[in-house]
Amino acid sequence: MPDSRGRPVPVGLQGTTAAPAGHDTTAANRARQNFDGVASVWLFGYGSLIYKADFPYLERRPATIHGWSRRLWQGSHDHRGTPANPGRVATLVAEAGATCTGMAYRVAPATFAQLDFREKNGYLRHVVQLDFGHGESTEGVVYIAAPNNAAWLGPASIAAIARHVAAAAGPSGRNRDYVLRLADALHALGVEDPHVFAVATALRELPG
Repeated sequence: MPDSRGRPVPVGLQGTTAAPAGHDTTAANRARQNFDGVASVWLFGYGSLIYKADFPYLERRPATIHGWSRRLWQGSHDHRGTPANPGRVATLVAEAGATCTGMAYRVAPATFAQLDFREKNGYLRHVVQLDFGHGESTEGVVYIAAPNNAAWLGPASIAAIARHVAAAAGPSGRNRDYVLRLADALHALGVEDPHVFAVATALRELPG
């Protein structure tokens, strides 16, 4: 089925694989959707994918998804933390009436081999409707870390999240830098995100 701009998009890609017991979701994601015969797929990014697109893409555009909120509730044992001291990174939490704006990338299906490895710490692919505004929308894929994944940290107060983030670092750098860069990227997009902005403000107020 073509999208509103005449390009092929995946149809009926919702996966059914349950979250694995361990952290690494690479194999589960590769079994989750079938991209045979699909020329390109829209990917929705809402965390570091907004500002760190270290993968090939054909096109990118701001987009919004409905019914989801961005929260710094997922543990990062492989990028912004370690197994002994995981960082906190973004995931999506279902919330009626909520919206989440990020960046959508149109990618070749082969790109998901790289993306699955990048998002392997508890994230599974899901299919969502991407809203580009002005009545234009299409189906796309998003990585979500659900509460039943092994790396889940869950909710905490803004102050507690900020203290946790300030003390974490991993192979991809300081957790603090991840949150502040995400906040800056959202500001650049003109997006209001009270949760991320509150954590970023609290981080800047911490000594050191």
